[in-house]
Amino acid sequence: MQTIDNIPALREKIRHLRKQGLRIAFVPTMGNLHQGHISLVEKARTLADIVVVSIFVNPMQFGVNEDIDNYPRTMAADQEKLQASGCDLLFTPTPNIIYPKGIDKQSYVEVPNVSSGYCGESRPGHFRGVATVVCKLFNIVQPDLACFGLKDYQQVQVIQTMVEDLSMPIEIVPVETVREASGLALSSRNSYLSAEQKQIAPALNKNMRWLAQAIQSSNDFVGLAKQAAQFIDDAGLKTDYLHICHARTLQPASEDDKELVILAAAYCGKARLIDNLRVNLP
Repeated sequence: MQTIDNIPALREKIRHLRKQGLRIAFVPTMGNLHQGHISLVEKARTLADIVVVSIFVNPMQFGVNEDIDNYPRTMAADQEKLQASGCDLLFTPTPNIIYPKGIDKQSYVEVPNVSSGYCGESRPGHFRGVATVVCKLFNIVQPDLACFGLKDYQQVQVIQTMVEDLSMPIEIVPVETVREASGLALSSRNSYLSAEQKQIAPALNKNMRWLAQAIQSSNDFVGLAKQAAQFIDDAGLKTDYLHICHARTLQPASEDDKELVILAAAYCGKARLIDNLRVNLP
C-alpha cells in the first residue's frame, strides 16, 4: 500500500493506473477505522482492480458546537488495517490541501431536499460539508465507483443525488451496516461510550426493529414512531429524532408507500448514535 499526502502526486499515480486500463474504486473516510470501514474496502476490492482510500477529518462538516479537535485520530492503526484489507492507495491530505483558501472562501456543493431534516436539521451545514468534500475528492481521485456505508443512510442519499444531478460518471455502491452482536451499529463515535453505556446503546436498534414489525399491521406511522421514541428514552437514551420515511425521497411516509426507511438518532451520554432500518411493506 502506498500513502500519498498531496494532490499532484495522487493524480499522477491515478493517471498511470488509468493508462493500464485499470478499474478504480474509492472509499472516503475520516479515519479511526473499524470493521464497518473495512467492509467498504473489502467490497471495493471485489469490484475494482485498484482501491483508493482517503483519510481526512473534514472541518466543513463539523458544526459550531461539535468538537473536531477531539475526533479520534488513529493513523498508524488505520494504515495497518488498510494494508491487511487490500487497500492499494491511501490519500491523507491536510485541511490546507483540501481547502487552500480556507473554508470561508471555499466554493461549496448544496444538495436540496434530501439534505433537509433528520441529521440535516440536527447538524446545520453538515451535509453541505459532506457534499463539498466528497465532490472535491471525486474530482481528485476520479474513481469508477465509490463505496459508502448504509449506516449513514441520509448521507448515501445525498451523495447519490449529487452524483445524479451533476452527471458524475461514478457508480455509488451502498454497503450494508456492520453491527455488533447486540445490534449496535459500528461507529467511530462508539469509542465515546462507557462500558455501562454500551449496554444501553443497543436499545436504539431494538426499538427500531419493534417499530418495523408494528408498521406491518398499522399505518399509524406518526403514532407508532412516537411510541418507539418513548421506548428508547425509557431505556436510558435521549431520542434526537425517529421518523418513518419514503426510502428514496426521505419524505414522511404516506399510507400508500411500500418502500420505507426508519431513520433515527439518539444520544447515549455524549455519543450521538445514528441508525436506520429499511422496511418493505406487502
